[in-house]
Amino acid sequence: MSQDGYVIDQMISAKAIAARVEALGAEITEAFRDTDRLVVVGLLRGSFVFIADLIREIGVPCEVDFLEASSYGNETTSTREVRVLKDLRGTIGGRDVLVVEDIVDTGHTISKVMEMLRARAPRRIECCAMLDKPSRREVDVKARWTGFEIPDEFVVGYGLDYAQNHRNLPFIGTVRFTDPQK
Repeated sequence: MSQDGYVIDQMISAKAIAARVEALGAEITEAFRDTDRLVVVGLLRGSFVFIADLIREIGVPCEVDFLEASSYGNETTSTREVRVLKDLRGTIGGRDVLVVEDIVDTGHTISKVMEMLRARAPRRIECCAMLDKPSRREVDVKARWTGFEIPDEFVVGYGLDYAQNHRNLPFIGTVRFTDPQK
């Protein structure tokens, strides 16, 4: 897929994503089988496609809430300054919580979010990330469940974006810049 100044090459197919999301749903269901209602917290905006598919595979009662945090803006690398742009609507004190993230890269965003949510005294809190890029980690953090581990490449699709574009791609693709100015 060619764009002005860059090309998107498929890295993970829609079929592979669907199979992995189904498996993640089963693993999460097993881990939270004793909960009366799981609070699934999606980190906006990148996780919205993943969370929509994932909750349909989770076999325990759940509710969904969202938190928006950003450390990228319109850049391809993290600024390392995490800003919370939208907080949860509901309370999580004493509840079982699953935080759903699109990608764990440097770890700054998920580390700050998990710290902030732990301060609200949930009964249990875990994290599930669609993608993990461990070679970029700057903060010691790891999701309990991960869809795919990927190399240090900038990716789009399946909810992930480049300057708010390409979230609607059904696959995950790498961005290869053809314009030396990008």
